[in-house]
Amino acid sequence: MNIHKISAATIARTACLLLALTNQLLSACGKPVLPIESQTVEQLVTAGITTVAALVSWWNNNSFTAAAIQADAEYARLKQKGE
Repeated sequence: MNIHKISAATIARTACLLLALTNQLLSACGKPVLPIESQTVEQLVTAGITTVAALVSWWNNNSFTAAAIQADAEYARLKQKGE
């Protein structure tokens, strides 16, 4: 039998999904678990967009100096050659 170790991230994502689904079902019945106002939703969405944009910008290679730009070009050339 092959036993897989479930990561903490998987458990956290599943817990968040279950909470969101539970809140959605209870909201449909008029009894929300997480009573969130419209302004709070707007702030959360804005914070989420800002966080995603910041992480994408941070993750990507942002070369500003001439040496870094030259190194990127050399890397691309070597990658294209298959080295």
